[in-house]
Amino acid sequence: MSKLTLGSYPHMLGFEQLERLLERTAKSGNEGYPPFNIEQTSDQSYRITLAVAGFAEDDLSITVEDRQLVIRGRQMDDGSDRIFLHRGIAARQFQRMFVLADGVEVGEAIMENGLLHVDLRRQVPDTVVQTISIKKG
Repeated sequence: MSKLTLGSYPHMLGFEQLERLLERTAKSGNEGYPPFNIEQTSDQSYRITLAVAGFAEDDLSITVEDRQLVIRGRQMDDGSDRIFLHRGIAARQFQRMFVLADGVEVGEAIMENGLLHVDLRRQVPDTVVQTISIKKG
């Protein structure tokens, strides 16, 4: 049995990038840490919220790499010789990736009460009708 791809459908032209995007998303394998929410804040905007308790702004980085929003967290060791009797607060590094559709741009990032909010907005292109002239051969 062969694998069906978008390229195997004759009416689906130029969707190879979408197919690569779906494969990349399936491989991202994000674990459950840190937990996050995605909400639609208007018809053309979204907000991703990550629970990053214990992380300072300097411990976090937000980048866009090849249409992927990448949020990384790494806490710096304060060097103290603390002795924990119980350590239930996660202090491990993390990386969360979100694939962005064409036209989705990252807005501002806000940190409040242990939550990191990243705002996204979709740029709506103007509807364009293009007429193609037919030349005689």
